[in-house]
Amino acid sequence: MDTLDSAQAKRPEDLARERITVEAGKCGGRPCVRGTRMRVTDILSLMAAGATREEVLADYPHLEADDITACLSYAAALTEQRLLSVAHADVSG
Repeated sequence: MDTLDSAQAKRPEDLARERITVEAGKCGGRPCVRGTRMRVTDILSLMAAGATREEVLADYPHLEADDITACLSYAAALTEQRLLSVAHADVSG
């Protein structure tokens, strides 16, 4: 199955749920790709530094194109979470 067919078959958010794992004893509980020690942040950092999908896949042959899509989708979902700002009152009197 080529990458385009695969991407059409599954939505990115479905890929993230299937391919991103969090295990307490692995990588300090950080999100990883399919139970490996390749962290989501590692892939995102490579791409932020300018690496293409093809370069990442060539450098890490155990990864699949859908793994990269899953990492991007996972990161996108995290940015959708609302952050609440709490004002800190000075209670020292």
